[in-house]
Amino acid sequence: MVKYGLDYTRCRWILPLLLGIGVIFGIIALAGRGWLESQTLPYVHRASLWESCRRPDEGGDWSCESLMDYAWGRAAAATYLVGFLLLVICFALAIIAFAIDTLRFNFIRGIGGLLFVAAVFSIMGLVIYPVKFSTDIDMTGINMFSWAYGFGWTTAIMEICLGFFFCCLPNYEDQILGNVKPTYFYSSP
Repeated sequence: MVKYGLDYTRCRWILPLLLGIGVIFGIIALAGRGWLESQTLPYVHRASLWESCRRPDEGGDWSCESLMDYAWGRAAAATYLVGFLLLVICFALAIIAFAIDTLRFNFIRGIGGLLFVAAVFSIMGLVIYPVKFSTDIDMTGINMFSWAYGFGWTTAIMEICLGFFFCCLPNYEDQILGNVKPTYFYSSP
């Protein structure tokens, strides 16, 4: 953003926009039923962060059990939910920080630190879920962790990357605000 001379007024909303996309991905991960799915016929198993559903081999209705009955299910849901709530707080703080004409760069660095904490909580939930799910729940056939679980990991990766951007942005405060004399590479003879 700084190196190639992009104007601060045009680019100031890129980071909050990326945080908003991360929030959308987190909502998809929380609400999605595709954390685990059967990969091959017969499709007899699917699971979300909240429940695990089975169906008989010959077809029929899905029967679901809540993962909140397991301690690890509550732990995975709670840690991922805490990470998501911290992401939403960072999104709100970023909108406030970038809406003010005079940027508070230490405030922006705090948002970056909070994003790292959110990433830690999200990753804890994303690691607890498959490890304990595959040991405590009987699975038949070949199963795969699917699209909603992938959205969860995408959210965690975005939290880490945006945390670096928010922490490094104050290092370029003078360039962003236009307080640095431009350097020209052409010199007259």
